[in-house]
Amino acid sequence: MFRSLRNRNYRLYASGQVVSNTGTWMQRVAQDWLVLDLAHGSGTALGITTGLQFLPMLLFGLWGGVIADRYPKRRVLMITQTSMGLLALILGVLAVTGTAQVWHVYLLAFGLGLATVVDNPSRQSFVVEMVDKPDLPNAIALNSATFNGARLVGPAVAGLLIALLGTGPVFLLNAASFGAVLFGMYAMRESELNPSEPVKRAKGQLREGLRYVRGRRDLMLVLLLVGLVATFGMNFQITTALVAREVFNSGASSFGLASSMLALGALTGALLAARRSTRPRLRVLIGAAVLFGILETLTGLMPYYWTFLVLLVPTGIMLMTFTTAANSTLQLSVAPEMRGRVMALYMFVFLGTNPLGAPVIGWLSEQTGPRMTIVIGGLVSLVAALAVALLAVPRGELRPTLARALRRTAGGLRGVVSVTGR
Repeated sequence: MFRSLRNRNYRLYASGQVVSNTGTWMQRVAQDWLVLDLAHGSGTALGITTGLQFLPMLLFGLWGGVIADRYPKRRVLMITQTSMGLLALILGVLAVTGTAQVWHVYLLAFGLGLATVVDNPSRQSFVVEMVDKPDLPNAIALNSATFNGARLVGPAVAGLLIALLGTGPVFLLNAASFGAVLFGMYAMRESELNPSEPVKRAKGQLREGLRYVRGRRDLMLVLLLVGLVATFGMNFQITTALVAREVFNSGASSFGLASSMLALGALTGALLAARRSTRPRLRVLIGAAVLFGILETLTGLMPYYWTFLVLLVPTGIMLMTFTTAANSTLQLSVAPEMRGRVMALYMFVFLGTNPLGAPVIGWLSEQTGPRMTIVIGGLVSLVAALAVALLAVPRGELRPTLARALRRTAGGLRGVVSVTGR
């Protein structure tokens, strides 16, 4: 399950990511709570903050892939990680001194999005430079596991710290956490890396990447499904905060607990993916999206807080099964010189659609309630998965293919239940 960790450079990278991702998830909870406090519980303000954070991905995300293909990824990552740490430090100082205003959070969220434009494709495509190609699915799954392990711990710690100290110290801790990533990058043995040959500067490189993806029907279907599910189904950062505050009248600690339950499922799903470490197939991707849509719909219908929490776990499992399969499919299917641009396009549809979806989700929550907003997201994800299945599978083979996919993913879910039950 952990064979990628035999690589020294990857161990350094993964260790730094555990620390930094924990701080990042702590900041996400603190940022949402700070906005809700400053804007008097406005779901629209929360949606605007999330949208601004991902707006640069929508505007400039594809150019980030060009930079990732053109320059040494390790050097680029050290620059982007330093920038993100400084932005967290500024927000922490503003919050601690009591001078923070909503527009400050908006501006810093946008700045964080700008750094992420370059950081995401560089980080995604840097993994293949640290590990051999046979270990790539395992490394991608372990990246998801470290990310979601931090997602499990970070919100719970953030909720406790916010209740005891306020949001400011959380931002300062996140700023300090970037030091772990920078140390890991600095300590790597450059001779043991397998860097891709940098693409020479030339006109039309962005269009070249788009033409490459457009000519690959398999990549187009994956990106279509990821974009639809990400836009409408993956808005738990907004909806769980509103459900905790507006539906169940709970505080920051309950918000952190809900985020942790979702992360527990995501962590379990990532570890299952690391255990399999096989090249995923489209039917697994579609089946996971179908089950995710069903589970998210059921989660939104839960009448009690404890049932809401319980359903977040299998929902997180299916979410991570889906996203890990999508990431691995793309990374293993593209030419090395195109990897940065393809992963930038992946991150564009995965995160860049948030500026469109987040304000809509915030508005819907005010009009129909947070529960109904979750239900709508689940139904859209379900319909999107079925639509892509219709496009991907020959007409006569649709029903048996979906049945096999559902049995496979449901079997994985039963395995999780049996393991956790022991």
